[in-house]
Amino acid sequence: MEMLLSRRGLVLSLILFLVKFSTAIEIPLSVQQVPTITKQSKAQVAFPFDEYFQLECEAKGNPEPTFTWTKDDKPFGFSDPRILVYNNSGTFRVPNDGHIAHFQGKYRCFAANKLGVAMSEEIEFIIPNVPKFPKEKIEPLEVEEGDPLVLPCGPPTGLAPLHIYWMNIELEHIEQDERVYMSQDGDLYFANVEERDSRSDYCCFAAFPRLRTIVQKMPMKLTVNSSNSIKQRKPRLLLPPAERGPQSPVTILRGDTLVLECFAEGLPTPQVDWKKVGGDLPKGRETKENYGKTLKIENVSFRDKGIYQCTATNFLGWATHDFQVIIEEPPRWKKKPQSGVYSTGGSGILLCEAEGEPQPTIKWRVNGLPMEKNPFADDVPFPREISFTNLQPNHSAVYQCEASNAHGTILASANVDVIDVHPLIQTEDGETYSVVVGARAFLHCEFFASPEAAVSWQKVEEVDPLEGERFHVHKNGTLQLNGATEEDAGQYSCWVVNAKGRAALTASLNVRNATKVRISPASPRVPTSHALELHCETWCDAHLKHSLRLSWSKDGEAFALNGTEDGRVTVDGGSLTISAVTLGDQGAYACSAQTELDSVAAATRVTVLDVPDPPEQLHLSEKQDRSVRLTWKAGDDHNSDISEYIVEFEGNKAEPGRWEELRRVRGQETTVVVPLAPYVTYQFRVMAVNEVGRSQPSRPSDRHETPPAAPDKNPQNIRVQASQPKEMIIKWEPLKSMEQNGPGLEYRVSWKPQGASVEWEEETVTNHTLRVMTPTVYAPYEVQVQATNSLGAGPEPQPVILYSGEDYPDTAPVIQRVDVINSTVVKVTWSTIPKDRVHGRLKGYQINWWKTKSLGDGRTHPKQVNILRFSGQRNYGMVPSLDAFSEFHMSILAYNSKGAGPESEPYTFQTPEGVPEQPTFLKVVKVDKDAATLSWGLPKQLNGNLTGYVLQYQIINDTDEIGELNDINITTPSKRSWHLSNLSAMTKYKFYVRACTAQGCGKPVTEEMTTTGAGSKSIGKIPEGVNVTRKMRPVEAFEPGAEPIVRLLTKSWVDNNSIFEDVIETRGREYAGLYDDIATQGWFIGLMCAIALLTLTLLTVCFVKRNKGGKYSVKEKEDLHPDPEGQSGKDETFGDYSDSDEKPLKGSLRSLTRDTQATGSADSLVEYAEGEQGLFGEDGSFIGAYTGSKEKGSAESNTSSSAAFPLRA
Repeated sequence: MEMLLSRRGLVLSLILFLVKFSTAIEIPLSVQQVPTITKQSKAQVAFPFDEYFQLECEAKGNPEPTFTWTKDDKPFGFSDPRILVYNNSGTFRVPNDGHIAHFQGKYRCFAANKLGVAMSEEIEFIIPNVPKFPKEKIEPLEVEEGDPLVLPCGPPTGLAPLHIYWMNIELEHIEQDERVYMSQDGDLYFANVEERDSRSDYCCFAAFPRLRTIVQKMPMKLTVNSSNSIKQRKPRLLLPPAERGPQSPVTILRGDTLVLECFAEGLPTPQVDWKKVGGDLPKGRETKENYGKTLKIENVSFRDKGIYQCTATNFLGWATHDFQVIIEEPPRWKKKPQSGVYSTGGSGILLCEAEGEPQPTIKWRVNGLPMEKNPFADDVPFPREISFTNLQPNHSAVYQCEASNAHGTILASANVDVIDVHPLIQTEDGETYSVVVGARAFLHCEFFASPEAAVSWQKVEEVDPLEGERFHVHKNGTLQLNGATEEDAGQYSCWVVNAKGRAALTASLNVRNATKVRISPASPRVPTSHALELHCETWCDAHLKHSLRLSWSKDGEAFALNGTEDGRVTVDGGSLTISAVTLGDQGAYACSAQTELDSVAAATRVTVLDVPDPPEQLHLSEKQDRSVRLTWKAGDDHNSDISEYIVEFEGNKAEPGRWEELRRVRGQETTVVVPLAPYVTYQFRVMAVNEVGRSQPSRPSDRHETPPAAPDKNPQNIRVQASQPKEMIIKWEPLKSMEQNGPGLEYRVSWKPQGASVEWEEETVTNHTLRVMTPTVYAPYEVQVQATNSLGAGPEPQPVILYSGEDYPDTAPVIQRVDVINSTVVKVTWSTIPKDRVHGRLKGYQINWWKTKSLGDGRTHPKQVNILRFSGQRNYGMVPSLDAFSEFHMSILAYNSKGAGPESEPYTFQTPEGVPEQPTFLKVVKVDKDAATLSWGLPKQLNGNLTGYVLQYQIINDTDEIGELNDINITTPSKRSWHLSNLSAMTKYKFYVRACTAQGCGKPVTEEMTTTGAGSKSIGKIPEGVNVTRKMRPVEAFEPGAEPIVRLLTKSWVDNNSIFEDVIETRGREYAGLYDDIATQGWFIGLMCAIALLTLTLLTVCFVKRNKGGKYSVKEKEDLHPDPEGQSGKDETFGDYSDSDEKPLKGSLRSLTRDTQATGSADSLVEYAEGEQGLFGEDGSFIGAYTGSKEKGSAESNTSSSAAFPLRA
């Protein structure tokens, strides 16, 4: 919503413009005119603490006026040298030297020139005396208890206001109550004295705040003698005093506060009441103070005049007094004479009317002199007017009118200036005005002319004056242009013409685009605690952007520049953000855009959403055994319609105090019939839901109790649990407390064999379980459970089929054959057992196997049984994790929920050869500068007949450079050492040794060493990120700029020989040879030589330290030089396996290959011990679960550190 607000600049101009029209014509000072008083003092008080006293009188006129003063209607001169007079002014100053009493009086200022005399109002100069109590000796007062008493104060006269206090010598106020009262004159009245009124320091204090003075009367002593015969008496008025009679007049000025007081003595203390005779006390303006003794009426008017009566009463009588209230008023103007400019031959009239009470008298003066001395004989005076005709230039004068009554005098002056002059334009020529499209424009052409002049406006390029409803020329010459358009921009001229001549001016008008503003989002709806951000978008003329100011307000109240003090509301230019909205933030938000020409605002309504208030006035009606009507009154929805009501109840005997949901009702409804359960004491509550959330619960309803009844339902989830053969432990879900419907809940259990035409066996229990013994094992029975209570049975139950307890299977399956898949996996086939021999529900078959001997060395093994289970009715399974080249025994049995049956006869089978494990160790036993002797140990598991070894070695260094891989085949199985020659001196090597059978070679064991002596051969550098196996071309063989990439591929896991294929790609580099020119530069060659020398020195130091006994672990060496063969492989059957110790060094090569032995994956199956889920599919892969113990040697073999294949170059 966008709305145009008050255009501040235009409105201010319009207001000033209208004010000018409503005041007298302003005569330029360049034109001769009578004097006019422009400034004068009010009544002055000479306070003793002031430094000086100043009486002001300023006036204007042409010729410039001169000033004179009168004091008490007599001429006052400035003969006293202490008086300081200001130049060109009537103002004078009197210094306060302590001797100024003779200056007190009533002053009047006169300003005169040759055309007339202006006169100021009367200025009273007051020099107050310092108020003092008279010195007097006050005799002590002695009265009898119960007597009336008045302690007089008699304060001194002084400058009003006067405040009176009664206090003791310790400046503690004398307590006033119904019995004790201080009058407006300051006297202290006692209706009846008491002994406690005795004291010697009654002091009256008079304070004059304007004089900053407090004076004290001499202390008075009062003694109250106790009396045994206090006489009660009827009221008698002490205030007003009796000498005033039954009625006294009170005069008050209109608008003042009327104070009437009435105090009576008597015993008991009289009570005072007030009334207005023949009318009512003015409501809202009257108050009774001081225990009713004072009546105050504020801002009195003429309708408050009349008789007011006070009545003092006690049980012995009464006393009254009437106050005749008279309302009077000082003079005030009804019509004041107005100054005017007249031309020769003109005429006029001056009116002067005043009102007041009593009616003011009117007195005219001319140039400060009484009308009797009027120099103009043609004037026609009347009490309330003066008229004149055929004015001449010498008739210019100042006329004064005074209105007076008993309460004051007021003065009004009117200038009569007779002037003949051509138009004088007072607005500067060439002014430029600006306005926005659609607004009003005011082009000024203020002038003075006498006689009257005609004013016209026209566009400079046009001849005809501006006419039409859009243009209006005011009397002061201003052009008002309504609904400005862009075509209105341009130059304008103003012409002023009278009988004495003409004058003109030009002005320019610029028309700018109006400012526009919009707030987004429009009419937002925000939940409480959420954030709200309002944006104020503005469109402004480019010429006005420098003056554009934005401000925000809510419901008409402006926000501070930066928002609220608590920081919850922040204002940042065109954005207003409320961090956590509350209900109080709802309202109309406005963004105001103000420029130097216009002001516009856009407003939006922010609606704050909150959860509803809780429903109210819950009422129960239509009460039935199984239902009741619940009615409620909706609470405030907080600007979001209620979508539904949630009815909850409390009354569950099992969980008292817990509320549960009973029913949901549409938001348009406030009544619902709710279903009830028997034997429950209900209490309800309701919550309202809207889009924001759920309200707090309502106050609970009255309680409603339902009578008991038979159960409506039977137990559910009937099941059997048995631990012994032929046993049935029948269990069910018991009825909840709300479902029992009455006291004495029991369960009637019935059962019989399935399909048998026999009578039901039956038993009644109070808990939710029953043990029954049957004649047969695992036989089906029909079972039903019915709920009953003291009032009857539940509905007819539906039977369920349950089985009696199981027994162990009594026969064993038979292994028919064992098929060898490879050296570690076999497939077993067996015969199943008949269903009637299971004696329960068959869960599956269990295979037991154990190793009897190794075929390689013929060594027998102790019996260590491994177990593998296959669930369900099946007749085959895969057995993994077997040792290669070994003999095994295997048996099988069936099992059900009760347990396992008898075991079959053992079945014997053998596994073929596999590849051996890695040698147990590899050591360099002797090192020379060009030779080395190696020694290694037998593998812990040969897995077949050993056929020999493969020895490999290559050059490495401490970074990532490797050399060519060399192979040596050792065909003598018994040889476990080798002497290498023709090695490079002072070079580091890595050695690999693998054991082999007819099935292939196993994992290598590795070792590193550095030769002694001097000199070394150059080595090739393998690019970062490349793992190499078998032979590869040297780096130097690549084409210039080529980048070697190595990809490693594996064959099926069933091949015990891990075969990898090398795929080498070269990828040309676009910038090959970029640095060829650098290699020919002398500085570069010198730098490379220096680096080579430094490297050689560091290698020498490392070599010396190593030969002095420095060692590092094999693990550290493997981290530094990772094996080129990977430690893990992706196996299609056994999942992913990897060596967790393989950590690539920063900048080193990472192995991408996998294990070479199929048996290397077997250990990982231990984690599936006693599992029910198979690991192979129906295609013959492993599906069983593996458990049991392994031979020590096998376990050690499979958990040892894996070595990697060597790299070939």
